[in-house]
Amino acid sequence: MKTFSVFRSPAVRDSLGIGVAVGAAGLAFGTAAVAAGLSPAQAVFLSLFMFTGASQFALVGVIAGGGNLVAGALGALLLGARNTLYGLRLADVLGYRGVRRALAAHGVIDETTAVTLVQPDRESARTAFMTTYLVLGGFWVATTLVGALATDRVDNIDAFGLDAVGPAIFLGLLWPRLREGGLRTWLIAALGAGLALATTPLMPPGVPVLLAASAGLLAFVGTDDRTGATGRPEGADETDRAEGVRS
Repeated sequence: MKTFSVFRSPAVRDSLGIGVAVGAAGLAFGTAAVAAGLSPAQAVFLSLFMFTGASQFALVGVIAGGGNLVAGALGALLLGARNTLYGLRLADVLGYRGVRRALAAHGVIDETTAVTLVQPDRESARTAFMTTYLVLGGFWVATTLVGALATDRVDNIDAFGLDAVGPAIFLGLLWPRLREGGLRTWLIAALGAGLALATTPLMPPGVPVLLAASAGLLAFVGTDDRTGATGRPEGADETDRAEGVRS
């Protein structure tokens, strides 16, 4: 019974839904990668080790357009730079140490960050992070392989509308924070959206994302009701002390 109760927890339930829904978008990447000239094995390798959708699409997009590999890699790195910002935040929230921190770094992407940061405490945050990481990662790699192998059988994978899954999920995760947040939360959201909309037509891919992320600096002005002055989940300090005793 305890096992089934774990699956009914909000952290696990939401993470499973996000992992399956977003992971299905790997079909589009597998198709795009093979259409750009990569083999199915190369497409799966990118999904397994690179594991960040926007950067993967940027890389194969440059290759498909006739660009060189260096330009594609630089564009992918630029888009992936936002994961570094996510990592700085999640390192404090999750509190992993040593090898666990190094392994968790591979799973720091948009979806794992979003579902982790809405959790009320460290235990739920860790559960949400690992569940989303494992489920999404597994589906992403599997659907990449399916999409790569099915390229010759499906004329237009975009017809399935898989590219709309990610944005729809982010809106769903964002709305509760906006509804419960105060004026500062709305200012951060509005500034980030405004920067992204204003710079997307003018800047290379990846730059608008980084500029929009700078709106988060407003979070350091004052304190946050949910996390306190340090920006950490409630109970984080107690958890650290408990882990120190166990170690």
